[in-house]
Amino acid sequence: MDILNQISSNPFFEISAILILAALFGAVGRLLKQPLIVAFIALGIIVGPSVLNIIHSQEKIHFLAEMGIAILLFVVGLKLDLNLIKSTGGVALSTGLGQVLFTSLFGYLISIGLGYPPIPSLYIAIALTFSSTIIIVKLLSDKKEIDALHGQIAIGFLIVQDIVVVLIMIVLSAVGRGTGAENNLTWTIIGVISKGALMVTITGLMMRFILPRLTEYLAKSSELLVLFSIAWAVALASASEMMGFSREVGAFLAGVSLASTPYREVISGRLVSLRDFLLLFFFIHLGSTLDLSLLRGQVAPSFVFSVFVLVGNPLIVMMIMGLMGYRKRTGFLAGLTVAQISEFSLIFAALGLTLGHIDEETVGLITLVGLITIGLSTYMILYSYPLFEKLAPMLSIFEKKNPFREARMLQNEEKKIDAIVFGLGRYGGSIANSLKKEGLTVMGIDFDPGSVEKWNKAGGYAQYGDLEDPELPEQLPLKHAKYLISSLPEVQANLALLKCMKNYGFNGRIILTAHNIENASLLDQEGADLILMPFADAAETVMNKLKLLEESTDSK
Repeated sequence: MDILNQISSNPFFEISAILILAALFGAVGRLLKQPLIVAFIALGIIVGPSVLNIIHSQEKIHFLAEMGIAILLFVVGLKLDLNLIKSTGGVALSTGLGQVLFTSLFGYLISIGLGYPPIPSLYIAIALTFSSTIIIVKLLSDKKEIDALHGQIAIGFLIVQDIVVVLIMIVLSAVGRGTGAENNLTWTIIGVISKGALMVTITGLMMRFILPRLTEYLAKSSELLVLFSIAWAVALASASEMMGFSREVGAFLAGVSLASTPYREVISGRLVSLRDFLLLFFFIHLGSTLDLSLLRGQVAPSFVFSVFVLVGNPLIVMMIMGLMGYRKRTGFLAGLTVAQISEFSLIFAALGLTLGHIDEETVGLITLVGLITIGLSTYMILYSYPLFEKLAPMLSIFEKKNPFREARMLQNEEKKIDAIVFGLGRYGGSIANSLKKEGLTVMGIDFDPGSVEKWNKAGGYAQYGDLEDPELPEQLPLKHAKYLISSLPEVQANLALLKCMKNYGFNGRIILTAHNIENASLLDQEGADLILMPFADAAETVMNKLKLLEESTDSK
């Protein structure tokens, strides 16, 4: 106990102990094949007041957590193209608002059915509608799905949710003040909208006239460029909060403002490690602030609400996206991102407790639903592809006969395609261009809508697609294709493609990419016709050119 007291009395010892325990919990989590997010939230509960009670510097840890949130959303904004925001903005807004309305309605009815009074039922219903932007973005980043269509749509409606929850909290705060609330509320909302428009306008002007030149100057020193990027992210996050919005909105806007500069990849690459380190404190802070004493007596209703969030919320998103013309797979993957409640839900419940609208038992219920849904939805998102394969036959009701939103594909197989190249990055793009020079008709496939759009604008032919989509063969013109080439080195994705095409009965050659001998051997054993190893192949090409150079020199 003396050691625990000594640790808790010194912030340096305290954070050192937390980092050591985080490394230990992370290692155990990896050993048990558990998500790090779950391990870190569990660590927060253990070091919090409910168990060891060694966290006494909550303000310092909260500050580090806020920095991590700002950098996380900033990096997400860096990866978004303004053209993509235009193309996915409509579905993000419709899905975000639609999900909030439907979840609130059904959540309220369930709560009333369980015997809760109207006001607590309203709070519970609203708390169930908000999903954790921070957790979802972290999971999508780890899975490299931020640039995927479902990832961009999910980020869009999560940002919409953040804005909605802020507006609702403004309304509640104004109502809680009592007299003159309606008049104050109207002016408050007008003020927030005006300030938001002002912030967007100023940021747009910075993007147009200042940021391109400033980043070009700062890029002469990579350290200075990264420092400016962090400062810009936290500055807009702070400005957003002062204007009545959440920090997430401001940090995200800061990232978008630098997304059109040629330095966004450099900035995001440098910030990833810092982002992950600071986010550790967010998850620990989230776990440590949970009051487990409030959870007694709420197990049964929390189970009902958790099932509604885990199953009902994704179904609502799938229904809306299906009606808007998206495929069931895109709707399913995007829908999984709302299968948990947010840290905002806990803040929202705390506000209701402060205003006297709900009691501690209701706060405990929302807290327990948060623990259950965050934990289980993490697994659902991590294993989203196998989950979809099993559920796909039952999800056809959520897809129109013509999912026109994703119809950037051949309308029939009359057009002859000789080669299909997966991945239109530098390596895949070079392969596609070389095949075109040889007179082959080439079609490109990429999971990033931005890459597809750029390739089509450059005169190529490309469509959106994902190697791990079990329904991919039905979308492709495979009738005349001689070659199927994957330029992507992910071995599991390539194995999924190989299995999928074998089951479909594709008769052409399947050519896959690997970055090491072990993966190459595995792909060869599974039946790939040719394995590309970019680094080894490049070295061999260099050696052949050197030999030719020596031979030409000797002949002279």
